[in-house]
Amino acid sequence: MHQTGTQTYDLIVLGAGPAGAAAAFAATREGLSVALIDKAAFPRAKLCGGLFSGRARMYFEKVFDRPLDPALFDPRHTVGFYMRGLPMGTPQITSLMHVTMRWDMDAWLKDLACQAGAADFTGHRVAALDLATNTVTLQDGAALSYKVLVGADGVNSLVSKHLNGRSYDPARIGFALEIEAPNTTDPGRDALLRVDFDAANWGYGWEFPKARTTTIGIGGIHLRNPDMQERMARYRTLLGDNSTARVKGHFLPFGEDKGPPGRDNVLLAGDAAGFIDPITGEGIAYAFQSGQCAARAAARAIAAGKPANALKYYKRGVAPIRRSLRIACWIRPLVFSDRFRPVFERNFERSRVLKQAFLKLLNGECEYPRILVLVVRRLPGAILRRLWGRQR
Repeated sequence: MHQTGTQTYDLIVLGAGPAGAAAAFAATREGLSVALIDKAAFPRAKLCGGLFSGRARMYFEKVFDRPLDPALFDPRHTVGFYMRGLPMGTPQITSLMHVTMRWDMDAWLKDLACQAGAADFTGHRVAALDLATNTVTLQDGAALSYKVLVGADGVNSLVSKHLNGRSYDPARIGFALEIEAPNTTDPGRDALLRVDFDAANWGYGWEFPKARTTTIGIGGIHLRNPDMQERMARYRTLLGDNSTARVKGHFLPFGEDKGPPGRDNVLLAGDAAGFIDPITGEGIAYAFQSGQCAARAAARAIAAGKPANALKYYKRGVAPIRRSLRIACWIRPLVFSDRFRPVFERNFERSRVLKQAFLKLLNGECEYPRILVLVVRRLPGAILRRLWGRQR
């Protein structure tokens, strides 16, 4: 148990997942004193497909300055896309991706941050958060003060709730169901990663074989999937899964622009900021990237003696993320809406270029402006005008 009384830190990070671990690690490298707080003791369960893209690997290596631990990450090269249970062309060979268990990965990331010098307050719940006095009070009575606070505390972010009145917009939030089923494939084989675009409305399904288990899940916009349980049952039947694995659910803040990612000396990173790709579902890479940006913004503002300027610096750092997510939200109806689904299905099934563009996007080899160019070139002008009219 940590001592009571006030303890002062340059930076407090709420949430020790990928965004929080990245922020804490990067901040210690910047010479800041850091407290890393999470209500969970690690390792802890975390619902996630566990796909670790090339983009995620790139940002992990930039932030943590080391390669992936091969004991925690299984390499994958082959992805299959499906619609109505049928393959959309042949499986695609992609540049290196990995799958991982978040139970193991998140504990490793948290340990890296703490080994770098962050004070470990995991396993401690927050009793009170006072943004006016820059104070976090833990349930054991310890009071921690900060110059800059980073909310990396996920979709149900306490920090976002204090800033915005709620953690997420119920009308836009996504929801996912997932199981860890027995793995029936050879763990040493490069097993197929499967994506089903119509397993959920405005979402997709996934089957990701790993070393010990196979993650099966579906996710989509919550309000558009009142029958999510039934959809999950049908998807498991389609995949031939009759295991007794427990189904778990969680919210997904993909496609939700919360506006400015913070206020003055309070910053939001990762899922707490809504930094999840609304098409691919990518979130880990943005968590690493935004966590590092938050640490650098905090260090710059503190060095200048003006912690309240942290948001100004942070907004510049995460501008590319927010720009990409805006473009993704513009393209999103072309992939998921009933109106445009036939056009997407026809073009995506026939086009290796579009499939490879999707995979390159996921792997950080292509950005959304390039995807937008491909969309404009391939879609009739009338459809683009109608889509643009719907978005205005």
